[in-house]
Amino acid sequence: MSSTRDIDALIDLMAKLPGLGPRSARRAVLHLIRKRSLQLIPLADTMQLVAETARECLNCGNVGTTDVCDICTSEKRANGELCVVEDVADLWAMERSGVFRGRYHVLGGTLSALDAVGPEELRIPRLIDRVSTENITEVILALNATVDGQTTSHYIADQLENSVRLTSLAQGVPIGGELDYLDDGTITAAMRARKSV
Repeated sequence: MSSTRDIDALIDLMAKLPGLGPRSARRAVLHLIRKRSLQLIPLADTMQLVAETARECLNCGNVGTTDVCDICTSEKRANGELCVVEDVADLWAMERSGVFRGRYHVLGGTLSALDAVGPEELRIPRLIDRVSTENITEVILALNATVDGQTTSHYIADQLENSVRLTSLAQGVPIGGELDYLDDGTITAAMRARKSV
């Protein structure tokens, strides 16, 4: 029996996390072991707590520790604006920016014929229901500028046509971006979405 079996198992589990490979996982585990009382034990306790309490918001699909998240229950955010995103990471990115003060709807992915993902596999029916029952005046489609993201945006726009104002995020050159480093698709989108100066 190996004396490092449990440690090896932890490294293997860590290596499965996004952004970590076997080397990064080994370094992280060794660091945690060296800082056992300051980091490893609190991390393990917090992970156990999150494993027991984390759940998806029944209304929007955000992740929290209650059945309905703080954003959905906040009266200050009931301004009629609903931002549609692909996943929770996108919602959290929008929140970090602090620019949007309405409510969200997490689809849980995008439509994809190749992966057999249709509207029923996503939260699109729930979105349509929310628009009709929550006094939504604007739906902001904040989906990624991929083929599947654009297909999903068009599908949602068709479903909500004439029932609510539909907008989407601007696409193109990022702030601080240099044209030489941008891909052709980004430059094309920026040219098509140009505005008066």
